Amino acid sequence: MYVVPAFTGLGAPHWDAYARGTIIGITRGTTAGHIARAALESIAFQVADLIDAMHADSGVPLKVLRVDGGAARNDTLLQFQADLLGIPVVRPAITETTSLGAAFLAGLAVGFWKDLDEIETYWKADKEFVPARLASEVEYLRARWKQALARAKGWHDPASQARSGA
Repeated sequence: MYVVPAFTGLGAPHWDAYARGTIIGITRGTTAGHIARAALESIAFQVADLIDAMHADSGVPLKVLRVDGGAARNDTLLQFQADLLGIPVVRPAITETTSLGAAFLAGLAVGFWKDLDEIETYWKADKEFVPARLASEVEYLRARWKQALARAKGWHDPASQARSGA
């Protein structure tokens, strides 16, 4: 099962303002847990798509992905992300690094820290997730994600909506 969370269209790297949210692959055995897991996995699929686009544009392969934010507390998500990317994913001890980064920059500006090297010593890894799935399985999952994306794209047609008066 796949969830494409295109509630207001798709952003980078797909750029489709007319895509709409989709849940595909539902069967009579589908539970709320399956939908929740597919929604969580959609985050990892979207990140993988962005990483692929960055690699295609830069030619520089990513060797490790450092993550932060609330979703980074979810081990299932980070393991799936490592599997999709085929590289380690590292979660920091402090996951709310946006506010921490602002504090570091403020301290740097007033001379509390002398340079970025000093600030770097404060970053500590909490856990590293290493790829565990076979490449063939990841290839299959990503191909199915692309199929789900294709079905979500171009769903909203403003011209036809205007003609129908909806």
